[in-house]
Amino acid sequence: MFRQAFHELVIPTRGRGLTDFTRLVVQWLGEHKFRDGLVTLHLRHTSASLLIQENADPDVRRDLDAFFERLVPDGDPLFVHTAEGDDDMAAHIRTALTAVNLSIPLHGGQLALGTWQGIYLWEHRTHPHTRRISLHFIGE
Repeated sequence: MFRQAFHELVIPTRGRGLTDFTRLVVQWLGEHKFRDGLVTLHLRHTSASLLIQENADPDVRRDLDAFFERLVPDGDPLFVHTAEGDDDMAAHIRTALTAVNLSIPLHGGQLALGTWQGIYLWEHRTHPHTRRISLHFIGE
């Protein structure tokens, strides 16, 4: 039987960095006993992003942050848009270089993620924020 459902997650961040929220997606899928289909996630913000990344070694997350700090530094004199501080435009550029949408297949009630993969919210602002992620499931 074809099914479709929507849900919204609210994720608090502690400022810049990656927050693993895989467990929350798995929990929602399990509560509805979804079996096979596609889960789409959409982040409703322009200064954070979504990604699937290694969830075993925290050095990966640290290195990603360090690389983006070098690539798009806060307060770069090139930026005109600084309405909310030195990290404002840098956060928008980091989002433009990553993604605000993910699609993940669901098979047999399990997300088709690799052994070391997790679903992350990547906060690009230096201060804590509350981020909203829309989930959409289509399948059976």
